[in-house]
Amino acid sequence: MHRYLVYLLAIILLPVSVVLAFKWPSWYWGSALFAAMIIIGTLDILQNRSALRRNYPVLVHFRYFFESIGPEIRQYFVQNDLENVPFSRQDRSLVYRRSRNEMDVLPFGTLRSAYQVDYEWINHSMRPARIDNTDFRVTIGGPGCTQPYSASVFNISAMSFGALSANAVRALNGGAKLGNFAQDTGEGSISPYHRERGGDLIWEIGSGYFGCRDEQGRFNEERFIANATDPQVKMIEIKLSQGAKPGHGGVLPAAKVSEEIALTRGVPMGVDCVSPPGHSAFSNPVELLQFVARLRELSGGKPVGFKLAIGHPWEWFGIAKAMQETGLMPDYIVVDGAEGGTGAAPVEFMDHVGVPMNEALMLVHNTLVGLNIRQHIRIGAAGKITSAFDIARTISMGADWCNAGRAFMFSLGCIQALSCHTDKCPTGIATQDRARSSNLDPTQKTARVFNYHRNTMRALGELLSAAGLTHTDQLGPEHILRRVSPTQIRSLGSLYRFLEPGELLEGQPEHSVFRDYWPLARTDSFDPPQRIQHLRDSRLH
Repeated sequence: MHRYLVYLLAIILLPVSVVLAFKWPSWYWGSALFAAMIIIGTLDILQNRSALRRNYPVLVHFRYFFESIGPEIRQYFVQNDLENVPFSRQDRSLVYRRSRNEMDVLPFGTLRSAYQVDYEWINHSMRPARIDNTDFRVTIGGPGCTQPYSASVFNISAMSFGALSANAVRALNGGAKLGNFAQDTGEGSISPYHRERGGDLIWEIGSGYFGCRDEQGRFNEERFIANATDPQVKMIEIKLSQGAKPGHGGVLPAAKVSEEIALTRGVPMGVDCVSPPGHSAFSNPVELLQFVARLRELSGGKPVGFKLAIGHPWEWFGIAKAMQETGLMPDYIVVDGAEGGTGAAPVEFMDHVGVPMNEALMLVHNTLVGLNIRQHIRIGAAGKITSAFDIARTISMGADWCNAGRAFMFSLGCIQALSCHTDKCPTGIATQDRARSSNLDPTQKTARVFNYHRNTMRALGELLSAAGLTHTDQLGPEHILRRVSPTQIRSLGSLYRFLEPGELLEGQPEHSVFRDYWPLARTDSFDPPQRIQHLRDSRLH
């Protein structure tokens, strides 16, 4: 009730101030103030544009006031607009403006230093291209896929119902429906709220096999078929690991397993809902690819892929070698960078586990190119993507499309309160508290999700046009430039080592990671190579 404290105090103090005004006329000013607060608070509660106003009537306006003078306070006293904590104010403001269809241009010049190391840009052309349609798409589906999916190059990352509120899921899926892009369900399976608006779904299956598990938590074919053959489900994604906490797993305590979460995930109420760190349906690279092929067949030929955060390189190389040996391939791979977000993760995992997106993406892309199978497998990438430049840069480094989670949360009204793990999200997005989430209007927020995606795609079209390109598939590492010192500039194409098609088939490339780990990777096990295990054993003795 503390959220309504100021509003309730105004209601209590108004009659008191009116009585006091009969004796002391100066109290009429107090009466007027309390009356104004009651009117403002009532309007806050009755409106449906802002969940924050409904959850914090009257009080929220103090936040708005301080936010309005925030740039001045930060400029002179605290921080600059580019400080990432974890997203900069400039990034968040860009999403807010685009989601509200407000002007997203800036005056007077960039806030970034063009001479600072790591400053990046895209080179423009003296002959800009004409682009009439900015609905950039990529077809996902390899040789074994009979129902390929034409996906937007910008989609919603995996965020489960349970981590997000019902109204947040409704709004995201509604925006995806309007904008003709996809929403990843997260490993919490397909909830009724994912189905209401009819937007395209990418069904993520984690180690808990939620939505396709038996009573012992093992994979169940019949339950998988029931969900996978739903026309709304366009692709199936096996989650091997996520960037924010790879190799960790998780537990949803029994107290939080509500009836609707239990029904959605296929788990009993009153029992801890466990996501093990690893899968039980496969134990080595070959078995993983066999599982991919099995799911593709059971789904009726829909695209099936997997998501992973890169860790030990020999494990990824083992999967790639298994593709080469068996001929079994996923239709796509999603690379999740270590900078990815989540509702809750241990500090050590958040800060110090996993490979960042850029290096992970290039390793996956280079491996597939080196095996001459890149043309059969699409690559998605996720990791702090908010702007059109982020998308262009990521695609130039080897991705076919990008996913974003927190950026789409900003479009819903997320204020980066960093309270996702407390169930007290002030905007009603990352909470199961109905008193908070009911104040998030899914219809109004649906429009904002759609606006953000559409305006970002338009901005991406303007970038491509300026560079003389007409589609994202024309982007390459030569288009992005980076300052590496005060006097040196390098393109990403010259800064990083990119393999040639078939180079891994012809011999060992001059690339340290491939040189050290490619010969040691195994297709029959994820265990460390014998040489590394031998070194460990020698240290023990």
